[in-house]
Amino acid sequence: MNVLLASSEVHPYSKTGGLADMVGALSKALARKGHRVGLVTPLYTGIRERFDLRSRPDLPIDLPLGMRRVAGEIWTREPEENLTLYFVDQPEFFQRAELYQKDGVDYADNAERFTFLSKAVAHLAAHLDWKPDVLHLHDWQVALAGLLVQHQRQLPAWSHLPAVVVTIHNLAYQGLFPDYQFALTNLPWDYFNPAQAEFYDKFSFLKSGLTSAHIITTVSPRYAREIMTEEYGCGLDGLLRLRQHSVAGILNGVDYDEWRTTGNEFLQYSYTQSDLTGKLKEKQALQAELGLPDRPDTPLFGNIGRMVEQKGVDIMLGALESMLTEDLQVVILGSGSPLFQSRFQDLAARFPNKLRVQIGYNSGLSHRIEAGSDFFLMPSRFEPCGLNQMYSLRYGAIPVVRRTGGLCDSVIDFQDNAASADGIKFTEYSSQALAKAMQKALAIFHDPQLLQHYRTNGMTVDFSWERTADGYLTHYADAVLACNSGQK
Repeated sequence: MNVLLASSEVHPYSKTGGLADMVGALSKALARKGHRVGLVTPLYTGIRERFDLRSRPDLPIDLPLGMRRVAGEIWTREPEENLTLYFVDQPEFFQRAELYQKDGVDYADNAERFTFLSKAVAHLAAHLDWKPDVLHLHDWQVALAGLLVQHQRQLPAWSHLPAVVVTIHNLAYQGLFPDYQFALTNLPWDYFNPAQAEFYDKFSFLKSGLTSAHIITTVSPRYAREIMTEEYGCGLDGLLRLRQHSVAGILNGVDYDEWRTTGNEFLQYSYTQSDLTGKLKEKQALQAELGLPDRPDTPLFGNIGRMVEQKGVDIMLGALESMLTEDLQVVILGSGSPLFQSRFQDLAARFPNKLRVQIGYNSGLSHRIEAGSDFFLMPSRFEPCGLNQMYSLRYGAIPVVRRTGGLCDSVIDFQDNAASADGIKFTEYSSQALAKAMQKALAIFHDPQLLQHYRTNGMTVDFSWERTADGYLTHYADAVLACNSGQK
């Protein structure tokens, strides 16, 4: 099968979160199964300097954008057999310090930037000589390409256009803009209606994609069910219930080429579930790196992620207020709301021998936190999939998670299945519930046999992308069938 994916970020070229990891890993997994795979993404600042790219003058980009035309170039890279990256080079839109915002504020021209990207995706879908069977769009930044392809399908000039699959990574981010920005699409205004691109008088990139997709996927089975409820549907639950027979949840996988405990460039020591000597050494190395007391017998909790309410940082602050009086250590790496950043830093100043907070993102440190931690905190308010809990399982850091979305799908609590238990779950969204879950973690830590039981289960569970890719291939086939029969 020929598959063209599109995403506004792709690891290792650009990244703000799990979207980049997922798309980069899925594209490789599909290519390794023998499928022809292309992946469209912006050429951001620094990519050309870090990677060997090839100019493609045979794929010119000169597209209408409202009242003007905008030109660009395509650069390619073939990191492995069957996989081609198509980088959209448009300096005005993509040569910036950050991907989506500056100083925490979205760029004022994001509607223009991602309308242009979506148009470039649709253009390549129609003009690539290897004729994609499926166009797989990831999140709102490229979802508009689905509507553009749907419109092209109505025109007599196009005989082969791909079926469209849209994956929702986080329904809370929909790409909403004032209604007048729809003019940037150069589509007939007939499409700006509540059944297609309009969302409560605003122009919605994501809704444009969802209404034109043949198949809609989310990144975990539970999240696929949750988004059809008013609580998690973000105003789109009615649409998703209407299209429920076209909606599927596929749990993300882990790129074990990168997330491994042996031969990892970011770790000083290797270890396995049968020999955890290296993990204890990584713990001590992490304590030394961050200036915590060298206390190998003290349980260490890690957390990596955005400091925003979705990630449960508000209840984590409350839980730590009480739990830092216990014999434990906590390491936090992340950035986000200035208010949350400040509150975590203030808490660290009050407990200098127990809490370390690093603001920002550091890929190497994230590996070392996973390796050095005994437990990993993910108390999310909602979590479409989550990846860090899966990384934690492989690294022998027992995840402490809330029963929501992909966290619930990927972690097994003792109450779920004692024999297979590999993590701790709690349900109520409160600091008290999280603190109680952390107390359970302390009890596990001080029972060596039980601690080993959890770690062995977690380190041997398989979330490989090869298996996950098979799920997408099944739905790609469904999308092609629906497209050929004229259905959605």
